[in-house]
Amino acid sequence: MIGTIFDIKEFSLHDGPGARTTVFFKGCPLRCRWCHNPEGLKAESELMIKRSLCRHCGRCLQPCEHPECEPYERCIHACPHGLIQVSGEKYGVEELAEILMRHVDYFRRCGGGVTFSGGEPLMQSQFLLELARKLDCHVALQTSGYADKDVFQAVVGEMDFVMFDIKLADRQQHMTYTGVFNDRILANLDFLRRSGTDFLIRTPLIPGITDTEENLDAIQRIVGGDPWETLPYNPMAGAKYPMLGMHYALQDRKS
Repeated sequence: MIGTIFDIKEFSLHDGPGARTTVFFKGCPLRCRWCHNPEGLKAESELMIKRSLCRHCGRCLQPCEHPECEPYERCIHACPHGLIQVSGEKYGVEELAEILMRHVDYFRRCGGGVTFSGGEPLMQSQFLLELARKLDCHVALQTSGYADKDVFQAVVGEMDFVMFDIKLADRQQHMTYTGVFNDRILANLDFLRRSGTDFLIRTPLIPGITDTEENLDAIQRIVGGDPWETLPYNPMAGAKYPMLGMHYALQDRKS
């Protein structure tokens, strides 16, 4: 079983209890206009190029014999300034589990563990399930909740803690700003409540979109007495978009 991962961050303090290693899965079914990890949207590996620093020497466009370069139609090793990187590395379950367990003794002392983030980890559910079962530590999931119910329920059954996003309460607004309706998300939240797994609902505060009084009041009614926190808007969220050849829709948005 092979998974595609775009980042691994060690000693994170904001991705669940204690100090954690966070592993970021490629692929997401949502297209949130404010996404701060756009390199996690596509399921396949892709190039990130610091185009603003490119001197257009053309070396990366010359034919090369590296098989790993074939999908990109340019040589990923040729840039003399190191402006090209691949987002999305392939791992086997055993290989990645070994990396993630390097600090297991520290996790146990400090109450930390491993967090699965993205992208949306549930898009690689079989790889995620096999990986979680290999890890002898506290495991947590960061998720949009947008997944088939059978997938969601199977993965939650392997988790110690779930961070579950509720971005927008209104169904049509959810479609407008994320590209999907929220019916499936709310249904999975109902299951999460019944599952017995510890969880935290989270809402990113996007100026003029999710941070409105109307939206937050509506989310509060959904949340009820469940644990809930809001996340501040990251004004630097758009910095990665040009590297991917993408436009950041909220580039003039102020926090």
